[in-house]
Amino acid sequence: MIVFVVVVTAIAWFIGQIYGADGYALIPFAFFFSGLSGVFTYYNSDKMVLALSGAREVPQDSGKDLYNLVENVCIAAGLPKPKIYVIDDTAMNAFATGRDPKHSVICFTTGIVAGLEKRELEGVVAHELSHVGNYDILLMSVVSILVGTVALLSDWFTRGMFYGSRRRSNDGEAGGILLLVGIVLIVLSPIIGTLIKLAISRNREYLADSTAALITRYPQGLANALRKLARDHEILEAANGATAHLYIKSPLFGEVGGFFAKLFNTHPPIEERIRRLETM
Repeated sequence: MIVFVVVVTAIAWFIGQIYGADGYALIPFAFFFSGLSGVFTYYNSDKMVLALSGAREVPQDSGKDLYNLVENVCIAAGLPKPKIYVIDDTAMNAFATGRDPKHSVICFTTGIVAGLEKRELEGVVAHELSHVGNYDILLMSVVSILVGTVALLSDWFTRGMFYGSRRRSNDGEAGGILLLVGIVLIVLSPIIGTLIKLAISRNREYLADSTAALITRYPQGLANALRKLARDHEILEAANGATAHLYIKSPLFGEVGGFFAKLFNTHPPIEERIRRLETM
């Protein structure tokens, strides 16, 4: 978040310089904007993600089996029971969100609840609770919103350059080079931020798989669940690029393979996740 404030402040300074304003005059506004955005994200990231996903809370009296399963895994993991939400979609997927274990949410699609056996669903619950216990829910929710904010600023700037009138620089060669560097950084910052977000997401998935195996003492349950998820090619309509990294498997299709999978995919290959679980 400190880096986020610095980046937003630098972008504001460059925008001010390029459009003829005093770049330093924009710095207080940038601090205020980035600080407010960070605080708002910390306390409301779960609500934003659930709203984007079209999820609804499950009443305990109508979802007793799911509540009992989650509660049993919570006892094994030593974690408080989260709120349970569902997305009405036959695609098989799940995710966790929230800022800490006391304010956590696990969301399942109706498809994954209906399509997995009890030990398999237990493995999925343990995986999502691992994200809660490891504080991935806070890390990834905040990273997602902050990267999105930087991308929004960059988009606003580049559109302004295209449609608006640019200042004709009279600051000499050094000033022109500095502004050119600023433009390059502004354009590249959302790309770099997205690559960082994806790299964090892939590593935390491996960690959640291994922690889930430790909680259930039955890694084969999660491995079997991942096999079924790999065979399910139905599109999850509620998912989008902003929330895709939160799910247990990528809800998006068309992810790249080979070397570039290590850079641009939201999740590590399911085959590799299964292989690691089966060696435990």
